[in-house]
Amino acid sequence: MSSLIRIAVLGSTGSIGRQALDVAAKHSDRIQVKALAAASSADLLLSQARTFRVDRLALADTRAADRANKALLKTDDPFEVVEAGPEAVAEIGTGEDVDLVVNALVGAAGLRATVFALSAGKKLALANKESLVIGGELVTRSARPGQVVPVDSEHSAIFQCLLGEQMEDVVRIWLTASGGPFRGRTREELAYVTSAEALAHPTWTMGPKITIDSATLMNKGLEVIEAHHLFGLDYRDIRVVIHPQSCIHSMVEFADGSVKAHLGATDMRIPIQYAISHPRRWDSPVQPVDFTAIGSLQFEPPDLEVFRCLALALEAGKQGGTMPAALNAANEVATTAFLEERCSLTDIDRIVEHVMSAHDPKPLESIEQIESVDAWAREAAASAI
Repeated sequence: MSSLIRIAVLGSTGSIGRQALDVAAKHSDRIQVKALAAASSADLLLSQARTFRVDRLALADTRAADRANKALLKTDDPFEVVEAGPEAVAEIGTGEDVDLVVNALVGAAGLRATVFALSAGKKLALANKESLVIGGELVTRSARPGQVVPVDSEHSAIFQCLLGEQMEDVVRIWLTASGGPFRGRTREELAYVTSAEALAHPTWTMGPKITIDSATLMNKGLEVIEAHHLFGLDYRDIRVVIHPQSCIHSMVEFADGSVKAHLGATDMRIPIQYAISHPRRWDSPVQPVDFTAIGSLQFEPPDLEVFRCLALALEAGKQGGTMPAALNAANEVATTAFLEERCSLTDIDRIVEHVMSAHDPKPLESIEQIESVDAWAREAAASAI
């Protein structure tokens, strides 16, 4: 490995990808961006490539890539071509000139990129939660010890709390959740909320899909499945606790009664930077927390009757096999429908439950099998809207 950490950022035009590039800019003496990939935001991708002098680019949307390549013919940019298609996005981080892949792709499309990066021996800063949700067993089989460093604030917190510890001493994990913008609402009230209200998260700035997942608590259910695969704990030993201040990012409880809690600012650049710098710690990219200004910290159990998406995700995780893939695909379709005002917020869990009820889960065997289940579940969810 060179003195610089050479990175590829997949999903560079999304919220996590842009913040990863903020970290790269702050630490340009330590990080060199070698490749960028996105879904369809061609103009922003080309702008990022110019800023970081990156000449290996890919767009999953072939029409967007075609437009970008036509635009390049009229410029003197150094980029030869923008590669096109999901496979190109998945492969762009596997070159010999890349040490670490930041997988910030959104949705099931990130699984193939994760498997490709691990198979190529790259260190993986994993922000694509679906990789572990729908393909956790495949991912864990592909990864060497220490090859995956989680980017999600909660899993980064747990990862850091476990440094220097023995897993046999761990009693349980406490995953904290802000409760989203609708904490304390009734089921009846949730039926009438708007997408604008759901996108107004009280503590975190994230992309639209994950923000809606936070509003329904589906995001926390997906994180429980992630934690199961990342840390090898049984589902009964992974607990969710609502913590509105979002100051404690998660906790680990040990056999002797000790609890380690990871605290910090609510800014994703901190876990992103740590995933890149690990095992080192670099200067903070944000202002430190003023603990004298926080006041008090609150904790309460989640309401599984109101936020049924969390209960459905926990059930899918326990069933295992292909059921989490069906859950995830149905949720993506239903969440898009809500954002487009084609269904209500409470319709999301109704659609997900419909798809789960119709699915007969099988043991995980391959990416192709997961993609087949994903396609079936999307069609089933679309018919239920």
